Amino acid sequence: MKLLRVGTVGAERPALLDESGALRDLSGLVPDVDGALLADDAALARVREAASAGTLPVLEASGLRTGAPVARIGKVVCIGLNYHDHARETGAPVPEEPIIFMKAPDTVVGPDDTVLVPRGSRKTDWEVELAVVIGRTARYLETDEEALASVAGYAVAHDVSEREFQIERGGQWDKGKNCETFNPLGPWLVTADEIPDPQALTLRLWVNGEPKQDGTTAEQIFPVAEVVRYVSQFMTLYPGDVINTGTPAGVAMGQPEPKPYLRPGDVVELEIEGLGRQRQELKQG
Repeated sequence: MKLLRVGTVGAERPALLDESGALRDLSGLVPDVDGALLADDAALARVREAASAGTLPVLEASGLRTGAPVARIGKVVCIGLNYHDHARETGAPVPEEPIIFMKAPDTVVGPDDTVLVPRGSRKTDWEVELAVVIGRTARYLETDEEALASVAGYAVAHDVSEREFQIERGGQWDKGKNCETFNPLGPWLVTADEIPDPQALTLRLWVNGEPKQDGTTAEQIFPVAEVVRYVSQFMTLYPGDVINTGTPAGVAMGQPEPKPYLRPGDVVELEIEGLGRQRQELKQG
């Protein structure tokens, strides 16, 4: 299934994109797309049955905003330097274990919402990423099979980063990762049954129409199952939590001087095979 949330900020309603591409209203069936729904097998079964029966009301998609596909996210866990080609382009050594950092849930916005360039920013950068959405409580997982069984689905994430804040201003990476609007998510939450191999997905990103990133999750140093298993050793993952699994080569930081960091007025577009496409215009924060 392709689950999403549509409507104005703070008033989104749950919806489903059916096989014909029609937008269907789920608000008469479930309250929202959130951790409670993703952990409720019976509710998900009802959604599947209604989708198959074709009885869900059709929504007029024209002019309708798409919000983040998951509401009330508890935490956003991110994995740094998780692609071999990205490590090579930045000159960083391949990590021996996954690098973990956090983004605040309030950085999450819709896939086509405006991204704000922070005040004083000189090095705002792009990063297309595969997001993993958790569907059951996961702690101290032991196997890859347990890890994948904990995944409700997948989505496109844009891990926007301010490199000067992240690297040159002292402390941890959080300063460059938690600026307002720095995690567009969606358009859809695609349930895990539709993605048989999360290590076989193509990721692409363009800036002002120019191709910048063209990679594959096959290049991940730590694949999805290992990431979920590993993270569960250090924190409990709950339904609705999100893990951003890293970005492939092609970021501004890895390019020759003068590095083409983002500026107000730039347009970023990104997509992952089978998971949909985002488009953001940057404005001054």
